[in-house]
Amino acid sequence: MNKALSSTSEDTSIAAQLKWAASLILSAEAANDTALLDAKILLCHCLQRDTSYLHTWPEKTLEPEQVIQFTELIQQRCQGHPIAYLIGYRDFWTLRLRVSEATLIPRPETELLVESALELGLPDKAKVLDLGTGTGAIALALASEKSHWQVIGIDKSHDAVKLAKQNATENQLDSVRFMQSDWFSKLDKQRFDLIVTNPPYVEDNSPYLQQGDVRFEPLSALISGADGLDDIRFIVGQAKGFLAGAGWLVIEHGFEQDEKIRNIFESNAYVEIRSVSDFNGLPRVTMGKFYENDL
Repeated sequence: MNKALSSTSEDTSIAAQLKWAASLILSAEAANDTALLDAKILLCHCLQRDTSYLHTWPEKTLEPEQVIQFTELIQQRCQGHPIAYLIGYRDFWTLRLRVSEATLIPRPETELLVESALELGLPDKAKVLDLGTGTGAIALALASEKSHWQVIGIDKSHDAVKLAKQNATENQLDSVRFMQSDWFSKLDKQRFDLIVTNPPYVEDNSPYLQQGDVRFEPLSALISGADGLDDIRFIVGQAKGFLAGAGWLVIEHGFEQDEKIRNIFESNAYVEIRSVSDFNGLPRVTMGKFYENDL
């Protein structure tokens, strides 16, 4: 065990271990304002208890194997490993989703895409496609709210599809279909009332790729050309052949990309184009409607 990461105290109480762990994380990440929360989440994982237990029993001592497990997790967190990868799941919408290093970690910002899609007033039995589904977060969130929607999630990664299927089963949403496909390649010209996607949209040389959790996530799910828009250009162009009637395409993107993405929609003859901002006033989602007879 790394000596620098060992407890300097023989006190193995919950309170003492949390204090030690938070200070260690804080020293490793100069601007980490979630150090104590990180420590609590990891200790709850080791104890298989919720946070109320930590506050109720601060003097309770950990078993030796719990101390070892907790120390190892704190060591990995100090090296920057994402909390979600360390504990194996992330809560999203109303769901608990398993995660792995084969997929991006679902983020709260993506819930704006789910909210935007749910507000479109689609048919009761709408056909919905989630492109690049990853953990299945978007597809499963939509299905959890609209049980009669016919939802399909696709991803080019076999491991991602396997994980999404597992998340569907564990959240009792078995009606959602998941399949392996490189974007639209395996869809045989099916038509959808709604296509949603959180595609790669980070520039190849972005300094963002060297920060925080992103360092440990799959690059293929993050980067998309010099301006970050290669995949979005492809999706907007190709989606026209898979949208039924007045179908909607809804895309999550970076907060500085909205104007360029609206231009991409416009150049592909979409209408009712608009962007949606998050609680901080940053545009995170852009959508447009396409009429099939405009092809």
